[in-house]
Amino acid sequence: MVSALALGAVAVASGAAQAETKTLYIGMNGGNFERAYTEHVLPPFEKANNVKVVIVPGTSADILAKATASKDNPQMHVMLLDDGVMVRAIGGGLCQPISDNAVLKEIQPAARMKDDMAIGVDMGMTGLAYNKKLFDEKGWAAPTSWMDMADPKFANAVVFQSASASSFGLHAFLMFNRIQGGDENNVEPGFEKFSDTIGKNVIEFIPSSAKISEMVQTGEAAIFPLTPTAVNNLKDKGIPVEYAQPKEGSVVLAVTQCVIANNSEPELSQKLAHYLLSADAQSLALDNGNIIPSNVNAKAGNEDANAKLTAFRGYMETANVLDWDAVNKNRQAWNSRWNRTIER
Repeated sequence: MVSALALGAVAVASGAAQAETKTLYIGMNGGNFERAYTEHVLPPFEKANNVKVVIVPGTSADILAKATASKDNPQMHVMLLDDGVMVRAIGGGLCQPISDNAVLKEIQPAARMKDDMAIGVDMGMTGLAYNKKLFDEKGWAAPTSWMDMADPKFANAVVFQSASASSFGLHAFLMFNRIQGGDENNVEPGFEKFSDTIGKNVIEFIPSSAKISEMVQTGEAAIFPLTPTAVNNLKDKGIPVEYAQPKEGSVVLAVTQCVIANNSEPELSQKLAHYLLSADAQSLALDNGNIIPSNVNAKAGNEDANAKLTAFRGYMETANVLDWDAVNKNRQAWNSRWNRTIER
């Protein structure tokens, strides 16, 4: 009887402990981001706070749509979105400010959005990438300009992400537009000249970058917009690609996080947000996912990661920041025009 009572007490205690474990839901890109966070970044936070963090994977547009649909009864607690999409989320009232914490002083200023409504956890950029194997076979020099995609030698060898569906494609188009004399308030030069320059070399417009690795290996893709992080991830898989910083500069592409407004665990959500901004968390993301830190105190754990971090900081010196207010104001009209006149 005593043994039975003792076992019963253990079972009750165990059940109580399990009941105390809370669950947070965080929306973010799938693939490399999800893997690095699930396997390396989140476990220390889960252990320290007796919490389970469940990733809701999807593109930034997917996550934004889910957050918008459940705005009155949020199903997620934190979400990670590309910076341009995050501006829309903030404008839609989906975010609350990230609360003040000592870690915020360690974040580079370019990563902090107005009033800390969202803060970058990954400081990426869109530039050019190319098929190193194909370039070597053809004796081609590495690209140096966005306009290289219009070079006749790349006929039917340019892969371009859809500007209506991908941040990479939008960034590349807007840089082309700037080179043609436009800006985010005037995209007429870009739309007028794209089809007869870069457009005529495009073998395929793709909605995301998932297909690039296959097209590189088959030799179809010679040059395409991409980030250093994505290039490094492909190289880790043995795909023969390299990154090239255009002379006109790359485009800053930060993955930003916000705490979702009116969520069910406001204090724990803020604690998670602070942790993801910490040097420890971002060092794990760098070493295990090629995710470039926004925390200036984050360190690389090996020589390879340190080399990537050093290269990235050099690229940032010529990186461009888009006028996201102008972009988001006109994005719907641009998407329709792009689909109608460019990808028709």
